[in-house]
Amino acid sequence: QVQLVESGGGLVQAGGSLRLSCAASGSIFSINTMGWYRQAPGNQRELVATITTGGSTNYANFVKGRFTISRDNAKNTAFLQMNNLKSEDTAVYYCNAVVRRTVVSGTTFHWGQGTQVTVSS
Repeated sequence: QVQLVESGGGLVQAGGSLRLSCAASGSIFSINTMGWYRQAPGNQRELVATITTGGSTNYANFVKGRFTISRDNAKNTAFLQMNNLKSEDTAVYYCNAVVRRTVVSGTTFHWGQGTQVTVSS
């Protein structure tokens, strides 16, 4: 069993900042890519940013220059620093991890429960 727990969401004014955290625990041998996705009401879930074990990052165009993804491999934790937030960033943010549970197993995808980010204009 693998659990991902997000934290750090909340209400912030436009132009403000928030830092999200995602802690993975459970039966984990290693974690490949970790990522953040978001889903606004009426919209599909969309990619925000991903980061590999080696630190290579990928960002959606709409967050480039404003959001920064990072991770602590020793603690199986990923972070999303969100600066200059806009009202259109309002959504539930979900953490994702590609996990290898044993040395011989394949990888599986896991999602957190989500954390609400609300940006007031």
